Parts: sequence; C-alpha cells; structure tokens
Amino acid sequence: MFGFRGKNRVKNDNYWRENYDLYVMLLPALAFYFIFRYVPIYGIVLAFKDYKFNLGIMGSPWIGLEVFNDVFRSRMFWQAFRNTLWLNLLSLVVGFPLPIIFALVLNEIRITGYKRVIQSISYLPHFISWVILYGIILALTARNTGVFNSMLISLGRDQVNFLFHRGWWLTIFIGSSIWKETGWQAILYMSALTAIDPGLYEAVAIDGAGRWKSLVHITLPGIKGTIIILLILNVGRIMTIGFEKPFLLNNASVNDIGSVLSVYIFIMGIQRAQYSFTTAVGLFQSVINFALLIGADRIAKAFGEEGLFARKEKNAK
Repeated sequence: MFGFRGKNRVKNDNYWRENYDLYVMLLPALAFYFIFRYVPIYGIVLAFKDYKFNLGIMGSPWIGLEVFNDVFRSRMFWQAFRNTLWLNLLSLVVGFPLPIIFALVLNEIRITGYKRVIQSISYLPHFISWVILYGIILALTARNTGVFNSMLISLGRDQVNFLFHRGWWLTIFIGSSIWKETGWQAILYMSALTAIDPGLYEAVAIDGAGRWKSLVHITLPGIKGTIIILLILNVGRIMTIGFEKPFLLNNASVNDIGSVLSVYIFIMGIQRAQYSFTTAVGLFQSVINFALLIGADRIAKAFGEEGLFARKEKNAK
C-alpha cells in the first residue's frame, strides 16, 4: 500500500514538474478574475446602505431594504426592465438559431478554400466595435445623406427616419447584432461538428440516407449538447444587455423601447451619483439572471441531458 502511494506521489511530482509552465501562464487570468471579479463583490453591501461619499462604504449607515423599495417604486426602472427583457428575448428567439444554421450550411461545403473564405468574412464583424458600427449604421440610414434614403429618393419614394421609427429601430437593433455575432458564435458549433465520427455518415450513406436524414439523425443529435449548453448560458444572460449599442442607438423618439437597464444604471449611477440605488438595481438584475440560469438548467435536465451526462460519468468511471 505504501509503495502504491509512493508511486502516485512520484507521478504527481513529475506531472507538476512537466506542466508547471502551463499553470504559470494561467496566473494572470486568475489574478484578473480575483482582482476585478471577486474583490469588488464586497461592494454589494451598498444596496443595503445609505451611501455617503465622505463616510465610505463601511461607514455609511445601514438601511436594509429601503433602497429596493425606492427601486421598485421607480417607473423608469420598470420601463428599462421590460425593455431589457423584451429586447433580449427577441434577440434570443431570432438570433440564437442562426449560428446553428450557418454552421450546418458551412459544414456542407466541400470546397475547403471557399469554405475558409466564407468563415473568415463571417468572423470579421465581431471585431468591429459598436462605436464604429454605429457610424456605419448612421452612414446607411441618415435622413438626408444616408445610402438607403438616397436610393429611396432615386426611386421616387419618400425619405424614412430609420433610427427614429420604432419598427425600423427594432429591426436595426436586432439585425446589427445578428450580422456582427453570427459568424463568431458559429465557431463553437463548427468545433462540435468536427467531433462527430465520419463513419456514421458513411454508414447512413450505405443505407441510402440522403443529406437531410443525415442532418436530422446524426448531425443535430451530435451537437445537441453544445446547443443546450449555449442556450442555458444565453438564458442566464437574459436580463443583461450591453451598454454601447443601446446607448448609441437610443434617442428620444424610441426611448420607450430603447431605454434598458445598462443605460439606466449609467444615468442613475454615473450622472446622478445614486450609488446605492444602482447597486440595488444591479443586484436585482443578477438575482434574476441566476434564477433563470438555474431554471434553464433544470428544464434541460428534464429533457434528458442529465441522463446523458450521467452515462458519460459512468463510462468514465
């Protein structure tokens, strides 16, 4: 028994000696998350205090849930809450299936060079900042100088204020995200597709199955786990929305649908210096996201993912 333990100890020592450089490379990432993600957590107590700048976080008086009462009585908060939920749900319903479809289409392309060109072009928009993308949108949709309105004038049609029209604004908001992120998000599905055994396709081809049956019975089940995991993660972010895009695209004409929590927190926290109020809003937002994440995970397990993982763990043992 002691000889067995000694062998394990030597094996562990060799493992650390051979792989220490990988763990050293991991240290900056761990330091980043510890400094910028875990250390600031203590600031959550602001949501339960009447924060005074001269007293600091710990010196400010404790007032319990009074800040949350102020938050829930705010009409602007509920408007931003509804808009955030609505825009994210719409983006999820419209945008989530598109990377899957795009990856499946790319997977069917047999010309390698052509496939790589399409992949590279589809990835590029992800690296464009929203500030630059807003400039592109403005160049296309501006009333007097925009490309689209110039085309409408040449066709004898009236000009359209795209960014000031509710329907067009919503289309631009959702469409710009799809254009920017579809190619990048498809990378994960492409990786999952490469893990499917090619022998399965050869087997169904021998049985006379076409591409559609191969897609339904092999490809989609092969990436089912990836789809469900990404769906759970997206549901867990349903109350979180980026700041740059809604801040840049929003205007007074569409404020009733464009005002979201991230912009609301910026206005109340940075411009009006209501730090306790915005901390309470952020905490409430995180609690909702966590509840949705757990709920989505439970639903996924109800559809059989728990059994799949259990079988994998059993086989590994």
